[in-house]
Amino acid sequence: MQLTVAQGLELRLRSLLLDASSTGPATVAGVAAWMGALQAQDLDSVLWSLGARLPLTRTDIEAALEGRDVLRTWPLRGTIHLVPSRDARWMVQLTGARALSRAARRRSSLGLSEQVAHRAVDVLAAALAGGGRLTRSQCLAALETAGIGVEGQRGYHLLWYACQTGVTCIAANVGGEQSFALLADWAPDPHLPDRDEALGILALRYFRGHGPTTVQDFAGWAGLPMGDARLGVTAAGEALTAVQVDGADMMLAPAALSGPVLEPDPDRVLVLPGFDEYLLGYKDRAWMLDPEQERAIIPGRNGVFQPTVVSGGRVVGTWRRSRTSQRTRVTVQPLVPLDDAQRERVVDAFGQYAHYLVEPVEVRWP
Repeated sequence: MQLTVAQGLELRLRSLLLDASSTGPATVAGVAAWMGALQAQDLDSVLWSLGARLPLTRTDIEAALEGRDVLRTWPLRGTIHLVPSRDARWMVQLTGARALSRAARRRSSLGLSEQVAHRAVDVLAAALAGGGRLTRSQCLAALETAGIGVEGQRGYHLLWYACQTGVTCIAANVGGEQSFALLADWAPDPHLPDRDEALGILALRYFRGHGPTTVQDFAGWAGLPMGDARLGVTAAGEALTAVQVDGADMMLAPAALSGPVLEPDPDRVLVLPGFDEYLLGYKDRAWMLDPEQERAIIPGRNGVFQPTVVSGGRVVGTWRRSRTSQRTRVTVQPLVPLDDAQRERVVDAFGQYAHYLVEPVEVRWP
C-alpha cells in the first residue's frame, strides 16, 4: 500500500493511541503492553503519558503502579521505561547483556570493579529480601554500611546494575522518593519467552504502538543491532504488514488499516509531556516537527525534552507547569503563529490534563 506522509502521520497517531478515534486498551498495563514500553526516567511525564491516553486520574494511574500491574526498570537503551510487570524480566534479559558489556568502561571511570558491582547486588538483594522495598536513599545507605562507596555517580550506577541484571526493579514511589524492590517479588509470575519469540513480541508491540515506521527506528528505540531488529520483524510474521510512505518502506500492525486512511484533523490539539513516545519513539522525527524546532524542545541538547503542544499531528509549541496554592498553571510558548481560534483549542486541550490532575488548570501565554 502506498501512503502519503499525512496519511502515515494519522496512522501513527492512531497507533500511539493519540487519535480521537483510537480504540485501544483501557488499563495502564494494557497501554504499556500495547506500546511495548513508555520512556519513564521522569515519573511525572510517564504518568501524564498514560493520562493522555486513558480517561483516568493521576491517582488511578499511581494505584496501578502500587498494585504492581506495571513497573519501571532499564529495559531499553540504558534508559528507564515503564513496562508490564510480567514482561520486565524477558525485556531486561533481551537487551541487558549488550548494556552491561558497554558499562564496563563506565565502571572503570567510577573506580568500580566487576567484583564490587556483584557484591553490591548481593547487598541489595539481602536488604530487600522478604518482599519489602527500600527508598533510593535507604538502598544507598545499605551499600555504604557494607563498605561500598556511593559517592558521585557510583550509587546510581550500582542501582542501575542491580536492575539491569534482573535482580531488582524500580517499585512505586514511597512518598516522593523512588523505591526499589526485588524483581522476583514485584513480578512473581514472569512471562519467559525464548529469544526469538521475545524479539517477535518486541517488534510487534513497537510497530503496533508506533507504526508506520521503519526497522531502523525500531532498532534505535529498542537499542538492538539491525540484525536482531530484522529477526524480530521476521518472528512477528503476519502480525505486521508492510506499507510505503512517500516511497519509504515501513511496517505497522494490519489492524491500523482496517478503517479509512485519513489525514490528521487540523483542529485536533494534544498537550503531551516531554518524554512522550510521540517524539521519543523515533530516531527520525521529521513528520512531527521541523528541524529548527528541536532546539526549543531539547534546549540543553542533553536528552531532556520539553512538554509539547501538538496540532494536526505536528508540534506547534511547548509548555511548562507551575503550581499555586489552589491550581496548576501552565504557560504555553508557541513555536508557530497561533490565531485566536487555535489558542482556544489549546486551552480546551488542557481540560483533559485538569481531569487527570483533579484540579483547575489555568493556561497563560507569554
